[in-house]
Amino acid sequence: MHPGAVAAQTPGKPAVIMAGSGRVVTYRELDEESNRLARFFRSAGLRPGDHIAFMLENHPLFFVVAWAAHRSGLYYTAISSRLQADELAYIVGDCEAKVFITSAALADVAVSITRATPDVQVRLMIDGVAPGFEPYEAAVAAQPATPLEDECQGTDMLYSSGTTGRPKGVKLRLSKVPLDVPGGLLQLVRFLFAPSADSVYLSPAPLYHAAPLRYCMAFQRIGATIVVMERFDPEQALALIEKYGVTHSQWVPTMFIKMLRLPEAVRGKYDLSSLTCAIHAGAPCPVPVKEQMIDWWGPIVHEYYAGTEGNGFLYVGSEEWLSHKGTVGRPLLGVTHVCDENGDDLPPGEHGTVYFADGARFEYHGDPAKTLASQDPKGRGWTTLGDIGYLDEDGFLYLTDRRSYMIISGGVNIYPQEAENVLSVHPKVADVAVFGVPDQEMGEAVKAVVEPADPAEAGPALAAELIEYCRAHLAHYKCPRSVDFRAELPRHPTGKLYKRLLKDEYWPTGP
Repeated sequence: MHPGAVAAQTPGKPAVIMAGSGRVVTYRELDEESNRLARFFRSAGLRPGDHIAFMLENHPLFFVVAWAAHRSGLYYTAISSRLQADELAYIVGDCEAKVFITSAALADVAVSITRATPDVQVRLMIDGVAPGFEPYEAAVAAQPATPLEDECQGTDMLYSSGTTGRPKGVKLRLSKVPLDVPGGLLQLVRFLFAPSADSVYLSPAPLYHAAPLRYCMAFQRIGATIVVMERFDPEQALALIEKYGVTHSQWVPTMFIKMLRLPEAVRGKYDLSSLTCAIHAGAPCPVPVKEQMIDWWGPIVHEYYAGTEGNGFLYVGSEEWLSHKGTVGRPLLGVTHVCDENGDDLPPGEHGTVYFADGARFEYHGDPAKTLASQDPKGRGWTTLGDIGYLDEDGFLYLTDRRSYMIISGGVNIYPQEAENVLSVHPKVADVAVFGVPDQEMGEAVKAVVEPADPAEAGPALAAELIEYCRAHLAHYKCPRSVDFRAELPRHPTGKLYKRLLKDEYWPTGP
């Protein structure tokens, strides 16, 4: 139930295969190297409950660092490799990291925060050396490859993406239980997706994101092989499924859209018969996109709705989804409530804030106000991720949008996700964001910002075509009144759209 146990039985088995370079990290290497780093943490004075941070690209040693911290009883923060210096310095300082680890590929930004993070006691760099950093390889080389005498489980403390304001770390309770005690996520994964030691799990997203990090580590607990894409490419993903006999994978809807837009001849040339489970989350999937994926891959598409906070978990398989199209599932962990502004439960079909009862307790590190804002107004201990949605008569949840993105136009609530879902499947649209902009008469007006599939088509004619297309599928008041074009939208590699960056262009003083 952890890499050490797997290494004892199958030491030469690949724990990680890097898709681009082909580099393999065996379970013996993962176990021994993470033990050495764990012992280095102890030699540096870190004890259970202390904190480390690391910023790595999708690197062969990514899971070595994660497992070393996990088996040392530490909090560990995996940080986006795309951050700028100010953003990076803020997170490293805010999480109170005593050790910071990065790679030579990210040396420039890592070195630039040294003065801004004076509380970091040790800085290690993989694949090279830079001012202020010790070479990782030299630091761990002298350490034994055997487990710590006081080995116990730590946990991640991951930061929100920062689409609104400063990101905050989601701090879960530290269990400090022995390493071989399975957590709740592993039990869910085994129940829902039936992995085994023979499974091959494809991870096409950045590993610092919550779902890739946690699911890959869960699959490594049972001895599966993880195939890591350095960056997502739709055709390469299909080729990897065939090459390695991938059985399980996890995606976000934008990846589905990009794969579906491949030419039919390209989509049909790869043998995907090994794939028994395609998991997706991260954002609601437009209904036509998911219908096409199920038609293509069969009823192996699984969806869940959950957050870094771990306060609830909803799930729906292909067959149930086809009879409740658009749902993100029913709760397996926690009890789902949809409430009005006073915290009162709403009847089926009515939109409100989605809360979870009986879920895991969490706090936003160093931000009691944000922690309090995530709790229900009546003080029942229910918590929200900030989403708006509704329940149907069967208890299935449908997400409408983020609470912070709701548009109020002429006193009417408009949820921009509806228009985004419609426009995202238009063949001339590569990407789209819909949000409210200032309007003297209505308060807010619906605006679409589109990344066109063919940049040469950007202009008034395409804008009019997209508005009419949206009106053919939705009530007119929900559709954009205007469309602007961008060469590229600010989207996180995990698929999350930085809509706040776009909104700020139209709300110079804030909405």
